[in-house]
Amino acid sequence: SVSRGVGATFSSATRSKTAYKNGDELLAYHEKQLLRLAANFALTADLCFTLGGRLKFEELLMGRLADALGAIYLGYATLHHYDRRRGIEGLEALTEHAMLRLEREAQEALYAASENFPGPLGPVASTVMKMGCFPLGGLTRPYSDPSDTLTKEVSRLLTTPSEIRDMFQEGIYSAPDGAVHQMTDLINALPICVEADKVATSLRREKREPTAEETNLIAKADALRDALIQVDVFEHATAEEAQPGYVRPALQGTEERFANLDKTVFREAA
Repeated sequence: SVSRGVGATFSSATRSKTAYKNGDELLAYHEKQLLRLAANFALTADLCFTLGGRLKFEELLMGRLADALGAIYLGYATLHHYDRRRGIEGLEALTEHAMLRLEREAQEALYAASENFPGPLGPVASTVMKMGCFPLGGLTRPYSDPSDTLTKEVSRLLTTPSEIRDMFQEGIYSAPDGAVHQMTDLINALPICVEADKVATSLRREKREPTAEETNLIAKADALRDALIQVDVFEHATAEEAQPGYVRPALQGTEERFANLDKTVFREAA
């Protein structure tokens, strides 16, 4: 575990921020990090035996271990998905972003567990855990959140027409033309609205009036936006409320209670 920790720290420190663009290097790097985290988790699980029967009552420790195990599991699942779907443009950036967050989540959960190990032997177990998982202190906690540059790239892939969006749209029901279906309308409206935004940006930059075709495109995008943001409006929540003279039970009960009181104003009651 110590050698894995030092090796993971070195590989993380020397890794290029664009290394993820090579799919083979992406898989090899993150598999190595998950193997290190899994070994750290195994060490922590062994140290939990020092608690004996108290283990089931240590909810905070168990919660942190659950967070670490869940992040490691999701990390392997993410790499498996990437390996199966390789070739989709932008999937490397999305996988890198997810893996960086999961590795940091597992790291921080294990570190919190080492800082707060309970029980009579807690200080001893905490020291052993830190020596095994983080032998060089903060230097062997190399994982950090994704950079803003990577986050913006993932955001762009998810909010504009891309192969990533097409992947997420697989299996989503698409209504036939002419049918009213909000999810289908959202999917169909995206490329039109994105293109209209590009035209509007170009008009502001070039300081010119739109052509007839550009005007129609912007108007179509505005109409789609207006239609998609509308919500359902009901004059009455139920059929009973539509009946003449209907009074809600809560209001009716309040009126009856006030009718039985001598003082019906809060100021008078005070």
